[in-house]
Amino acid sequence: MVVEGIKVHRFIANFLKYRYLLIELVKKNIKIKYRRSVLGIFWSLMEPLLFMIVLTIIFSTLFKSDIANYPIYLLTGRLAFTFFSDGSSQSMDSILINRGTIKKLYVPKYIFTLSVVLSSLVTYLLSLIVLFAVMIATTTPFTTFMFLAVVPTVLLLIFTIGVGLILATYTVFFRDIKHLYGVFLTLLLYASAIFFPADIIPAQFQIFLQINPLFVYIEMLRDAFLYATWFDPIQLIYGTIVAIVSLVIGIIVLYKNQDRFILYI
Repeated sequence: MVVEGIKVHRFIANFLKYRYLLIELVKKNIKIKYRRSVLGIFWSLMEPLLFMIVLTIIFSTLFKSDIANYPIYLLTGRLAFTFFSDGSSQSMDSILINRGTIKKLYVPKYIFTLSVVLSSLVTYLLSLIVLFAVMIATTTPFTTFMFLAVVPTVLLLIFTIGVGLILATYTVFFRDIKHLYGVFLTLLLYASAIFFPADIIPAQFQIFLQINPLFVYIEMLRDAFLYATWFDPIQLIYGTIVAIVSLVIGIIVLYKNQDRFILYI
């Protein structure tokens, strides 16, 4: 326990020391992401909107009796999934693409992964503009419960950082993880009840849905934006534990393996 405490302490100390570098890396990642895009960051607003429109046309009739205000239900889940998907998948290359810097200078390795996830967070926060616009268009009431969305957003951020650190570390040694993770994300998309009601899943498989952290965070966001209600205490406790555990594991995995990175990058 002492060793883990020391590593977490080092993580926090390095974060404070290199926070300005982190900010610059986040800016750089956002610029690179949209550098060759004609629409630029505007595409971050259009993509979830177009996705919502298409799937609403396809599924709203099918699920209209099961899901009230389907556009908000769908969009809330989509934005959260996209944040996790982009942040975690882009984390896999975060160490490798910065191999030049790592070989020349001492920079905490996690800084590169953290910058990628925070870049995805910025995109997610910008995409909330679309969610608010659709809420206005669908006459969804704006309530004080919306402020509670900060809680699942922070938990999702912590969870994504933890997963990102694990993926970034093991991708250095096993490059095929990138291909396998793409398949996993596709499965996760359908296992998170993003565009269909959770209760259509057979009872014997509900346990797999309930232990899916991403589904828990999405449900909490829906409680804040769509249902205007307090979080389920069990989901809140479970989501918090999973987020913290994933971050701690990510830090430990990184620090146990980072000295060997130079042999593989």
